[in-house]
Amino acid sequence: MSESAGGTAQKTAGKQAPGKKTGSAGSGARRDTAREQPTATAEPREQPTVEAKAPSTAQVLRSAREAIEELTGLEAETVSSVVRGEDGGWTLHVEVVELRKIPDSVSMLGSYEMTLDPDGELTGYRRLRRYERGKADPR
Repeated sequence: MSESAGGTAQKTAGKQAPGKKTGSAGSGARRDTAREQPTATAEPREQPTVEAKAPSTAQVLRSAREAIEELTGLEAETVSSVVRGEDGGWTLHVEVVELRKIPDSVSMLGSYEMTLDPDGELTGYRRLRRYERGKADPR
């Protein structure tokens, strides 16, 4: 009986094996198709990250104020001018409180020129002048 049971088991295994091969080949083909589809849909998702949006003027102003405060350790009072260059970069003039005095009208301010790249990253800065808050420029 073991022979007949073994023979039946082999015949049953033989019948299942072709079914599995056919099923796996069919499902394998489906899996390959399924694998190709996410790859095709993944590419459009990557394109928006490549095309980064340029920062707004307000974002550039905030970034410049934070950068000058971090670099100099001084408080940015105001941004007195903003110019966007032909290359997409930015030039800003930032007024910084360099020395607080009482009364505040005699505090010392510094006017700094800052240059930023088109992405709003600081590329350089320099102090243009130092002046007393209460004194007007001679004209």
